Amino acid sequence: MVGDGHRRAGMPLHAAQDEAGVPPGVWKGRGLAALGLAAGGAVTERQAELLLGEGRHPDADRIERELLAQGKSPAQARRATVLGRPIEHNRSPSTDKAKERTPWLAFDLVFRPPPTAHIAWALMDDEHRRVLELCDDIARDKTLAWLEESVAQIRSKAGGKQRARVKDGLVVAVFRHYESRATESRPLLHSHAVVSVRARRPHDGKWGNLSADSLMTHIVAADTLYVLHFMEEVSARLGWAWEPREVTPGRRPVMDIAGIDRRLIGWQSTRRQQIEDALSVLTEKYEEKQGHAPGERAGYALACQAADQTRSPKRTELLSLTELRTRWRDSAIGAFGACTVYRLAERARAAAAAVWARVRPLVDLALAAVDVVAVVYVMRGAFARHHLLAEARRHLAYALRGRRHEPGLDERIVQAVVDDYTRPVGRGRMMTADLRALYPRDTEDQAVLRPLTRKRTAPPYERARLAADALAARVRTARRAERLGSRLRPYTVAVPVASSSHPRPLRTSPKDGRLLEPETGVVTVEQTRRTLEAAAAQMAATLQDSRRAREAARGPRPQPTPATTPQPHTQHPGIQPAPGRTTGGVT
Repeated sequence: MVGDGHRRAGMPLHAAQDEAGVPPGVWKGRGLAALGLAAGGAVTERQAELLLGEGRHPDADRIERELLAQGKSPAQARRATVLGRPIEHNRSPSTDKAKERTPWLAFDLVFRPPPTAHIAWALMDDEHRRVLELCDDIARDKTLAWLEESVAQIRSKAGGKQRARVKDGLVVAVFRHYESRATESRPLLHSHAVVSVRARRPHDGKWGNLSADSLMTHIVAADTLYVLHFMEEVSARLGWAWEPREVTPGRRPVMDIAGIDRRLIGWQSTRRQQIEDALSVLTEKYEEKQGHAPGERAGYALACQAADQTRSPKRTELLSLTELRTRWRDSAIGAFGACTVYRLAERARAAAAAVWARVRPLVDLALAAVDVVAVVYVMRGAFARHHLLAEARRHLAYALRGRRHEPGLDERIVQAVVDDYTRPVGRGRMMTADLRALYPRDTEDQAVLRPLTRKRTAPPYERARLAADALAARVRTARRAERLGSRLRPYTVAVPVASSSHPRPLRTSPKDGRLLEPETGVVTVEQTRRTLEAAAAQMAATLQDSRRAREAARGPRPQPTPATTPQPHTQHPGIQPAPGRTTGGVT
């Protein structure tokens, strides 16, 4: 509640927050209505202590006074303020303290924008700072709304084996911080969303505990959704564009604001450099002991160990945000010059114009489906729906570069993958790629399998990109064949057309004549089929008219002429394989 600062005993919370330079926490979530709280209200110290520390109503003191005045006993008054099972009942009856179970009362979800957003927020003027903070607020609130509407579940029966959607929503306390924990202060705009584990059941309205599995399973999907919304808000409000940056060769790139000087990323990421230095030492020790390089799981464990080893203690020097921004700007100017710092916004706008001139923000559902299933299959082998959902959102972030996506488009991509390109595995909810659907038995298409079987020493994501690109090339080849011929093949993913009570007029792509949905630029299967049929009919009529005209011009003894070869189908420049993926956000 006071950032990374120390709070002296007896100091009021608001005074400690002013001294630490962090704003007060605010309440979020639809579950506040059941507690009589309003979204956006300040989180007081006593409210946090009661709800997040004891599992009781945030206004338990007032409720107890009212009940005592009505003649209730102290025990009855206290029990009336407890939300669900009292925490003292959750402790093990064993006298062995080592076996005592500590109640879990909240989840701490950390929302963090991409790296270059921290740089723009810290070094640009106050107007840009406020806009970026607003973008962070909107993206975080939309992600929390998705979690409480589509993800959060509550245990509805004894033993917690049966689960149901929560009745009212979540109760969340949000605290915004400005700095990283590096030895030298660096900008790190992020928010801690402390989600109360208490929620109401839908069938009886009683309070219970959220399912930890349902939230933690969807953390990566929530992370990618937050980054996608943040990118869209920044592009809509500031006109900036995004581009992928490869941090580690062969690993997922991150999405950065186009035009931000890459040197500033190293200046800002001192904490990352500390972790990487420690990780290289731990990796060498691991290889010396085990005789081989660490795999994905071992590498993640070593990275966590490196982060713990390099974690700095909380600093005693506390500065306000204005003082921090002045210090950061002076440090960046001293390292890279005033021109680099003061022209950040100008260069971001110029780079955005270059990106929009080069990339058309369109989403091809067929290509998106094969891209998502190829990447997830190569990376994981067996996967669940939330893995596909996270990858679909990464695909949208790359393909749209900050342009808004149609609501539900990510779910449509996932449903297309599940319906056409997957098969179930085992008895659970896991699935894997349907290789018969992905790789036909035609001889010329067997080359698609090579990225999966060769270069086994390459990182998994590099092989995943090879597989996705090969599948995308096969889809394009099939489309060219259909364009040149008159018959259709079921090569595309079955994607439902967006329903609307007031259908909107369709527009045509200037490159290939395909019908596009307005605003989103999504190419649907039905529209593609109609366009191909119309193109085939028009092509046949044109060839027939040309043949008749030549015969008439040559007189009664026309010479046979070869059929005119139609122009090959050219893909739209905005429809590209998606090498860019995002990281960071919700941890």
